[in-house]
Amino acid sequence: MTPDPIYEGVLAGDPRAVARAMSLVENDTVAGTELLQSIFSKTGRAQLIGITGPPGAGKSTLVDRLTGEIRKEGKAVGVIAVDPTSPFSGGAVLGDRVRMGRHFADAGVFIRSMATRGHLGGLARATGDVALILDAAGKDVIVIETVGVGQAEVDIARTADVSVVMLVPGTGDEVQTLKAGIMEIADIFVVNQADREGADKLVQAIAANQALRPAAADEWRPPILKTVATAGVGIAELWGAIGRFRAHSAHASTARRRTRQAYRLRELLSHQFLQHLENSLPAGELDRLIDRIAAREIDPYSAVAELMHGYVGRVPRSGPAGA
Repeated sequence: MTPDPIYEGVLAGDPRAVARAMSLVENDTVAGTELLQSIFSKTGRAQLIGITGPPGAGKSTLVDRLTGEIRKEGKAVGVIAVDPTSPFSGGAVLGDRVRMGRHFADAGVFIRSMATRGHLGGLARATGDVALILDAAGKDVIVIETVGVGQAEVDIARTADVSVVMLVPGTGDEVQTLKAGIMEIADIFVVNQADREGADKLVQAIAANQALRPAAADEWRPPILKTVATAGVGIAELWGAIGRFRAHSAHASTARRRTRQAYRLRELLSHQFLQHLENSLPAGELDRLIDRIAAREIDPYSAVAELMHGYVGRVPRSGPAGA
């Protein structure tokens, strides 16, 4: 494929080219897909750090402070802040870049806010692609901040090399820690606003939960760190824990990245197949089936089988797909 100015600009780390490339990818354009195809072989070097947790945990402030800590080592940082979608403009509601203003003048930091655009799981659908662009642009570390929807934010574990789960005392998080989803994705726990009453109780609740999950002697045990992000307390310790996790899990990183690519491949196949199927159907066919399902004239499993039979020609009409 013939390189174009955006491709060359991304590889050179030009901020304008990077921003333009991200827009092409977020808007699901042909040019964006071609760009990703071109740069993919240039990626795989950056470390991806996922920061997740409930709303109000202080994720943006912690990301801001962590970025500063990473920059002390001279590493280039990319930040992807995933925000809720505005029901009016379709854009990001909160705009986390406002809270990371002290990094605007730093050429070694690139910050991008993304709207979820209705995608569930705490990330935008194009988050992984935007991370690829930052990787190709030479960022050493990419920090991904999820939207903040609680225990449903498991997509970050399929996207990042290390998942940091943030919790805060006094907001019912003692109960949230008992939920399997949030416990299983954590490589590191952070109890933020640790100067508040209840912080030690929350640490104890997390530790008690971990004690119920036996681990092998050589298995990584997620540490529980206390931070006060607004004051920068505990940030150096968090960066140190991320480094220890990376060193400990070096042997497992290949398997983890393979799992990530398997998930991404299936996600792309599902998205593109559905688009292709919808474009191939006669006008109004999908709406007709939806109306029939709503009227209980047909069940959704038979409707799927009917669509697949007509499209592929080999799928049985009876029973749920895959049954």
